[in-house]
Amino acid sequence: MTHTSSASSADISKRDLAVIALTVVLIASIYLLASRFTCAIGFPLDDSWIHQTYARNLAQNGEWAFRSGAPSAGSTAPLWSALLAVGFLLDLSPYIWTYLLGIVILFVLGALCEWAARKLVVSYRPRFPWVGIFIAIEWHLVWAAMSGMETLLHALIVTTVLLLLMTNSPRYLTLGLLTGLSVWVRPDGLTLLGPALMTILLTEADWRSRFSATLRCLIGFGALFGFYLLFNLAIGGTPMPNTFYAKQAEYAAWQARPIMGRLGEMSLQLLAGPSLALVPGVIGWLVKSVRARMLGSLAAMIWCFGYMGLYVSRLPVYQHGRYIMPAMPIFFLFGLLAFAEFDKSKLFARHHWVGQLVWRAGIAMLAAAFVILGARSYAEDTAIIESEMVVTAKWVAENLPPGAVIAAHDIGALGYFDDHELIDMAGLVSPEVIPFIRDEARLKTFLNENKADYLIAFPEFYSTLLEDTEVVFSSGSEITRKFDRQSMTVFQWKRP
Repeated sequence: MTHTSSASSADISKRDLAVIALTVVLIASIYLLASRFTCAIGFPLDDSWIHQTYARNLAQNGEWAFRSGAPSAGSTAPLWSALLAVGFLLDLSPYIWTYLLGIVILFVLGALCEWAARKLVVSYRPRFPWVGIFIAIEWHLVWAAMSGMETLLHALIVTTVLLLLMTNSPRYLTLGLLTGLSVWVRPDGLTLLGPALMTILLTEADWRSRFSATLRCLIGFGALFGFYLLFNLAIGGTPMPNTFYAKQAEYAAWQARPIMGRLGEMSLQLLAGPSLALVPGVIGWLVKSVRARMLGSLAAMIWCFGYMGLYVSRLPVYQHGRYIMPAMPIFFLFGLLAFAEFDKSKLFARHHWVGQLVWRAGIAMLAAAFVILGARSYAEDTAIIESEMVVTAKWVAENLPPGAVIAAHDIGALGYFDDHELIDMAGLVSPEVIPFIRDEARLKTFLNENKADYLIAFPEFYSTLLEDTEVVFSSGSEITRKFDRQSMTVFQWKRP
């Protein structure tokens, strides 16, 4: 069976697009309702408020700054923060515009994957666009869509680039431009150059064609990447945003852990959900790609597993594996493509219906179960941020003296709801902290030298830094206590 078909046969009807759109709106509504009735509407990450703060300052003051008047390169995703700024210009932020962006991106991602399935699997002509529906309800992707983060936008760009390779598109300038654009969303977009150049070298007929295609790809990439480097140099004095360096320093202990343990944790996050039922399909699509010499698919698979391996080697796989979420749509699609082919084949002759039934039921039951489980997880994550970070930030804004200097590790909600001078102990807007980010003795000296008055943190985060401090406020969140964790606390910092 060939792995491509004519463009016309891959078209998606308006009815199918409407089904995917309605599915996205329904699942987004379920997540928001779950969040509202658990605690409040909000975001499941404190980092989401960092983007909102940059966006608000850009829209209202024309500044790229976390604190007005102090430009900084603390946003990992300049393009995402700029998109969020539109919401403030339209008076639809922080919530309505952000959720709308997430919903639109999830819909486009679902429609793109549905198109790819029709393009790559000739026999896939369903009555309902179930590949697109799967993407629309997969809980990691819905969580990302409603998180207020750039994660799903990055996933969409990544998936688009890899699908262009898988469908043998000759649009090398477009590939380069999309790869350059991806860096404006996440620095790791650089890695997309690998599969693009690999595909060019292996598929073009001669060296002249390879040179021409490579040149077009690099021109497209360089046109946007060059401006990205200049942007960061102008704002922060380094070619990459502060977060790029801060995360490496903060998680040095994770990088020293045994690799097998880290891979195990990543696998648990990746396969927690209907993706577990897709693993046989991923393996099957790999075998097919090798046998049929589908070089674009092989390049995409190498990128996918390499990307996950890169992240598991550098950063912890927490918060449902959010750092590897950009690779999830293409990973899921590998499995879905194999299932689409298997479903219409006769691999097991007259017993084939048994395999169909088992695989269909497995995917359907897990997908349905994780609609509920995913919404609950999103609601609980949001509740923790709302009852800890947001509550504390609002208390600080109302109760601490105007001239106080506050040190904090989680600055997102503080930056948005409060305007005290901040010392960022995670290094995002205070990059001078990065060299000693986990050295509590040097942090103590740094706080004294910078005349800190208060320190805000979860007590378990620091082992010695909080000695000789006095508790001023604790959020006392019942939700946090349910998970047997300590609440965010405001400490009076005592300088010598």
